[in-house]
Amino acid sequence: MAIHLFSIHHRTYEKLILFVVFAVALFAFQAKVVLPTVYDVVSSDLFLKDTGDERNDISSTSLMTMSAFDQCNNHIANELLPESTIVFADSFANAFGLGDHQYVLNADLEIQPEDGPVYSKRYVCKIRYSEGTDISGINVTDNWSVVGMSGLEDL
Repeated sequence: MAIHLFSIHHRTYEKLILFVVFAVALFAFQAKVVLPTVYDVVSSDLFLKDTGDERNDISSTSLMTMSAFDQCNNHIANELLPESTIVFADSFANAFGLGDHQYVLNADLEIQPEDGPVYSKRYVCKIRYSEGTDISGINVTDNWSVVGMSGLEDL
């Protein structure tokens, strides 16, 4: 009986040691082979999408940012606040091209609700132009899609 119990414990320890060796080998393989390969692929140009529209980290005014501003304002007036009288600023405060014909801009507006006083809000709008480098359709609302809007959530 004592020999039988020893062989059961011995097999359990063998399995535990085998599991630990396998886990260490898997960790080493991941750290030495998989992660460096993933880092090389991510840092390569494999996923780079060249659309001809570069990122701009400095706020700028261009035909595209002005059109994006107009489309964001149309979205606010027609979709978010159709029941209020809105006075939009003449221009945006900042506008940044994100590349791939996406833009982020912020601007101020004044809102006159039907049943309250006038107040000002600053909003941020992220918008995308779907026609790429073809600017003939920049005034067509269907060619723009608002990706996100911030600052007007509590209205």
